[in-house]
Amino acid sequence: MKKTISVLLAAFMILCLGSMVFAAGGRETQVQAVDAEENLRASLEVDSSVLTAADGQQLLRITQEVPVIPARPENPSALPQEDPLHWYDMEFAGWESTKVNIPASPGDGAIGKRVTMIVHGDHPWTTACTTGAQKVADAYQMRLNILSPNWDLAVQNQMIDQSINERPDMILLIPLDARTAVQQARRINQAGIPLILFNTLPTAEAMNFAITWTGPDDFGQMRKLSMEFADELRRRNPGASEIGIAYVQHAPGGSPYFARSWGPVSELAGYAPEIVTLDMQAPGFEADRTMQLVSDWLTRFGSRLKGIFAADDSAQALGIIEALKRAGREDVVVVAAGNSKIGMDMVTEGSLFAITYQTAEGDGALAVQTAADWFNGKEIPNRRNLPQHIITESDVADFYPPQW
Repeated sequence: MKKTISVLLAAFMILCLGSMVFAAGGRETQVQAVDAEENLRASLEVDSSVLTAADGQQLLRITQEVPVIPARPENPSALPQEDPLHWYDMEFAGWESTKVNIPASPGDGAIGKRVTMIVHGDHPWTTACTTGAQKVADAYQMRLNILSPNWDLAVQNQMIDQSINERPDMILLIPLDARTAVQQARRINQAGIPLILFNTLPTAEAMNFAITWTGPDDFGQMRKLSMEFADELRRRNPGASEIGIAYVQHAPGGSPYFARSWGPVSELAGYAPEIVTLDMQAPGFEADRTMQLVSDWLTRFGSRLKGIFAADDSAQALGIIEALKRAGREDVVVVAAGNSKIGMDMVTEGSLFAITYQTAEGDGALAVQTAADWFNGKEIPNRRNLPQHIITESDVADFYPPQW
């Protein structure tokens, strides 16, 4: 009898304990659900539109232009490089991507999320970019971890592996190389970590493994700049049957290398066919090396050289202008991508004719804001572009103080 009572009592205690555990588990699930709802509510109330960049411009700006996406040629690479559609898979990468294994948004809010941002390298532009990113991260109380491989692709790959092992809530990546970005994006995707690519465009395939891409429409911006460039060259060389120009290119491999030389070349082929390319070279981002390159061009091409299109408005622009000054050449029109303090000062003094508004802070900020929107369950388009604008002497004062 005593044994029977003991067994019944033990069974009763187990049943009670199970009920308590079940109840506790239910309360925990309920508490978690309430916390997620509260976190989402608080995240949606964050107003990041009031944030400003160092230049006084609104930090977060997304282009309102509706992109016109032409039909893809059957084999773009078979077209001449002077044909804009040759660059279709790079210029329009991501707009019509086929997404693979993209995780669903948790929809539980951005506050408290851990985000790893892997940039391309150390540079004043990158400092401004991460400053903008941090402003948005702070607004959402997100924990932002910023890593820089200092322009080394092997190191960037190691950082990607390290980040995968640390399992952040999201990875933001500036691809160092447009083509190898496919392997990088696939690796992050297969690990089940949400990915946003930003700033430099990868090839189209890489976009399949990312939620989205954010940044400047570099090809579109260079096409706009090239038309301003052509109009000024024509004004200074009326009736000329040939106007020779040269390109100081970006670092080979990344999308700016292609966008900031072949974008203008392919645009000018139709817009101003009398403008011919004399040479294209990538001397890096040292003023001395660029100055030597331009000095060689001046000796080699003489008066045929009427214009220079530069990928960088800081060190490269300094080298170009110094070479022209030493040669006494005031007839050469110079334009450049970017709007550093160096470039804007040169536009103000008249040695640079035009530059592009390429907000560094806004670039980083847009990537983090898009991550926050995804955590908040908002619908994310395949691409988010920054607005385009060409800065000339007429409006350069509006963009002071410079971001970098």
